[in-house]
Amino acid sequence: MAKCIIKIFLFLLLVSTSAYSQTDTSKAANTAQKDTLVYRMSKSPLQAVLRSAVLPGLGQIYNESYWKVPVVWGFLGYYGYEWIRQNNKYHDYSTQYREVLAGQRQGTAENYKRVRDFYRDQRDLFAIYMGITYALNLLDAYVDAQLFDFSVDEDPVSRVSRLNLRINF
Repeated sequence: MAKCIIKIFLFLLLVSTSAYSQTDTSKAANTAQKDTLVYRMSKSPLQAVLRSAVLPGLGQIYNESYWKVPVVWGFLGYYGYEWIRQNNKYHDYSTQYREVLAGQRQGTAENYKRVRDFYRDQRDLFAIYMGITYALNLLDAYVDAQLFDFSVDEDPVSRVSRLNLRINF
C-alpha cells in the first residue's frame, strides 16, 4: 500500500506542470513595443525534490540550505531509534503474552495484552512521524528551490533599500 502511494506521488510529481521561466511584458515609455524578459531559475524544484526523495536532506544541500540537513537527519534518526525501541518492546511483550496464554508464565493475560498493544500503538505512531518528516523534507526542498532566487533587498515600487539580516554559515 505504501509503495503504491509513493509511486503515485512520484508519478504526479513528474507529470505536473512546473514553471521554469516567467515572462514579464511591459510597455516602453515612448513606444508601444513590448519587451519580453525571460527569467530562468537557478535551482530546479523538481531536481531538489527528487534528490530529497532519494536521500533526505540531499535536496537541502542542492539548495545550499546546509543547516537544515542535520535537522532533517536528527528528526529521522530519533524517530527511527524510537521505532526500533518500541518494536523491540512490542515483540518482548507479545512473546510474554503468548507464554501466559500457553501457561508457561505467571500473570494475567489481560495486562500483557494491554502493554503489548500500547507498544504497538507507539511503534505505529513513530512510523507516522517518520513519514510526516519525510514528506516535510520533500516539501521544504521544493519550496526552497522555488524561492532560491527570491530577494527582498529593495522595494520594487519605491526602489528604497530595506534593512536585511543574513547569516551565512
